[in-house]
Amino acid sequence: EELVTEERKEQFQRILHMRTRQITVVLEDLYQPHNASAVLRSCDCFGIQDVHVIENKNEFELTKGIALGSGKWLSVHRHNEGTNNTPACLNLLKEQGYRIVATTPHKDDQDIHEIDFSQPVALVFGTEKAGISEQVHHLADAYARIPMYGFTESFNISVAAALCLYESRRQLDIQKINFGLSAEEKSELYGQWLKKSIRASERIIAKWYERNDKSS
Repeated sequence: EELVTEERKEQFQRILHMRTRQITVVLEDLYQPHNASAVLRSCDCFGIQDVHVIENKNEFELTKGIALGSGKWLSVHRHNEGTNNTPACLNLLKEQGYRIVATTPHKDDQDIHEIDFSQPVALVFGTEKAGISEQVHHLADAYARIPMYGFTESFNISVAAALCLYESRRQLDIQKINFGLSAEEKSELYGQWLKKSIRASERIIAKWYERNDKSS
């Protein structure tokens, strides 16, 4: 903390107060870095802390100019241990209490503003063009669509994510849902953000431990 300005620390505390894990985003097998980067930027802008990245065929990459450093402030969980990581990711989120909402037109779908965000929701976005996989269709608890009024069949994935996140965050604010992080979560993230704000932070921490071990 001594190496960070007061303004920076105040900014961290202000943003931590608005961060949420009530909503999380799942990205399934994106292959265009600019789309991935734009989604992460939107997540940061709307205060979404966790992003789950499923890497089945495509490796998750970012474009620095679009992401604008947003990735380092988020908790990005990469699921890439096998050739098919979708079920493991979604079942893990279910175990954590999330309702899986797939963003795709479906016979049982709802407009995004009809989705209930009073309980934790994981919004799943599929790969460009093909959309979500059959496994997501099978494991989803609900399906959300964004109303459209033109000739084009779908929004770009980064635009779709931004629209869904805006609506979900709007609902949290209007309904005054207790969506904030716990004190422990805030403390952990605060420490992570401090380290990411300082050059050679790991070396500084190691020297601190070394100095204190000698003094004890």
